[in-house]
Amino acid sequence: MGSFLSSFLGGDTATAADSYSSSSEPSRVIDFHSSDRWKLHFNESKQIPKLIVVDFSASWCGPCKFMEPAIHAMAANFTDVEFVKIDVDELSDVAQEFGVQAMPTFVLLKQGKEIDRIVGAKKDELEKKVEKHRVKPRYAA
Repeated sequence: MGSFLSSFLGGDTATAADSYSSSSEPSRVIDFHSSDRWKLHFNESKQIPKLIVVDFSASWCGPCKFMEPAIHAMAANFTDVEFVKIDVDELSDVAQEFGVQAMPTFVLLKQGKEIDRIVGAKKDELEKKVEKHRVKPRYAA
């Protein structure tokens, strides 16, 4: 539903998936390279109660590189959560809009609102907060 408008406008978020993954499966982390595409995606996400974890990082940031495998593992583990990566140098306007001052910064969003934030390479803390805020899948009885 959310990617319909993106694909209609020529921006399929699936093709923006992070290509760093060393496995044969595509990464579940969406890597944005355009502020306009991010804004479109962000606005669409306001309609859905899904947790979104935005990883604000930089290519030169050592702690960001340290966290990358953990983010990919969490994305594979928490399939009901959307993981997004934004390079602060590439999309500095988006980083500024979210008040990012250090990397990595993880902003947890639900329906367009920030519900939590982790600054620094704190894998365990991030995983606990994702677990706390995610919408757990409901199974029919």
